[in-house]
Amino acid sequence: MTMIVGEFPMKKMAAGAFKVHCLAVMDEVQSKRETVLITKRGKPVAKLVPVEQETDDIFGFFKGKGTITGDVVSPALTLKEWGNLG
Repeated sequence: MTMIVGEFPMKKMAAGAFKVHCLAVMDEVQSKRETVLITKRGKPVAKLVPVEQETDDIFGFFKGKGTITGDVVSPALTLKEWGNLG
């Protein structure tokens, strides 16, 4: 069954069928680059989308955006300053 969401056709699959054919569906999503909407009792519960091969949304997001500007090993407060906090 195919469902139109926005401009792109999306395959719709019941959760039970997805459970049985999970690995095959994952391979199909990867090879055809098509999203699969997983439903439970006809209501959408999850979406399986292909991963972008070149970029990843999370890993490496902050790479190169920070700098070390001091001693990262020594404590920020001295023992005397630490004692005055309480």
